[in-house]
Amino acid sequence: MTTTPLSYKDAGVDIDAGDALVERIKPLAKKTMREGVMAGIGGFGALFEVPKRYKEPVLVSGTDGVGTKLKLAFEWNMHDTVGIDLVAMSVNDVLVQGAEPLFFLDYFACGKLDIDTAASVIGGIAKGCELSGCALIGGETAEMPGMYPAGEYDLAGFAVGAVEKSKILTGKDVTPGDVVLGLASSGVHSNGFSLVRKCIERAGSDLPATLDGKPFKETLMQPTRLYVKNVLAALAAHPIKALAHITGGGLLENIPRVLPAGMAAHLTQGSWPQTELFAWLQKTAGIDDIEMNRTFNNGIGMVVVIDAASAADCAAMLREAGETVYEIGVIASIGDGAAVMVR
Repeated sequence: MTTTPLSYKDAGVDIDAGDALVERIKPLAKKTMREGVMAGIGGFGALFEVPKRYKEPVLVSGTDGVGTKLKLAFEWNMHDTVGIDLVAMSVNDVLVQGAEPLFFLDYFACGKLDIDTAASVIGGIAKGCELSGCALIGGETAEMPGMYPAGEYDLAGFAVGAVEKSKILTGKDVTPGDVVLGLASSGVHSNGFSLVRKCIERAGSDLPATLDGKPFKETLMQPTRLYVKNVLAALAAHPIKALAHITGGGLLENIPRVLPAGMAAHLTQGSWPQTELFAWLQKTAGIDDIEMNRTFNNGIGMVVVIDAASAADCAAMLREAGETVYEIGVIASIGDGAAVMVR
C-alpha cells in the first residue's frame, strides 16, 4: 500500500484556482452594489437590508438556469453572454409580480475549473445584474471532478425582489377589452434550444451566414432581454394589470398563467413581425404557427396587459425607453375557446 500523500489538487480540486477566480470577480460584483447591500462577496452568507422606502415589503423569489443553450456555448466557445441569460430568466420572472429585483446569487459547477471561462461567465452575470439594478452579493463555484465532461459547466441563478403588498400584480383585475401589448424579444432567449440544436443538426453545412443582420452564431447566442428597468418605470406611471414573461411554453402557455378564471387573450397573428431567425427555425423544423407559439417566444419576450384607455400612453413610454412594442391582442371572455387564441 502506497504512503505517498494525496492533496485535494491531486484529486482534481484546485483551491488556488478558486481563490484566484474570486479575486477576479470581486471588481465585477462591486459594480452591481446598490442600497441595501450590507456585505459583499466572500462571506458564508450575504446580508441585505430591504430599503426603508418600502412600507409593507413582500419578498418575491425566483430561480432558473440557462438550459441546453449552454451546449452551444461549449461548442462555439461563446461564454460571455450566458451569464446575462441566467440573470434575465430570474429577474424577468420576479418582475411579473411587480417586484423590483434586489439581489442575485449564482451557482457555477464544473469538473475542472478554467478561470478564464468562469470569469467570462460570471462577468456576464455581473453585467446582467448591473443592467437590471440588482446586486450580485454571493454565489458558489463548485469544482467536482468526474461530474462534468471536460470544458462543460452548469449554471443556476437565484433572484430576490420586493414589492409593496398593495401593488402585487395578480391579474385579478383583468377584464374583457383590456389590451395586450407585446415587448419584442432579443431572439430565442433561453428556451427552446433543444429544438434549436436539432434544427442546426438538420441544416448541417447549409447554415445561413447571417440572420437579422448578425452572424448566425451571434444571433443564436444573443442574450435574453432584460425588461426590468423599463417595465418598472411603466408600472409606476400606468395602471398595468398583468405581466407575462414568455419563456418555456411560449405565448400559448405563459399568458394564461396571469389571467383570472374566465378570461382569454385573443392574439392577432401578424400584429408583430417574424424575424429571420424565427422564420428560419420554423422552416427548418417544419412546424406550424401553433407549435411555434408554444415552443418559442416567437419574437415577444414580455407581455403587458393594460386597460384600453391607457394602452397607447404606456406603449409610447416603453418605446421612448428603448423597447419595441406591438399591440398584439385583446382580452375577451373565454367562452368555449382556449385561454390564448392566435388568429
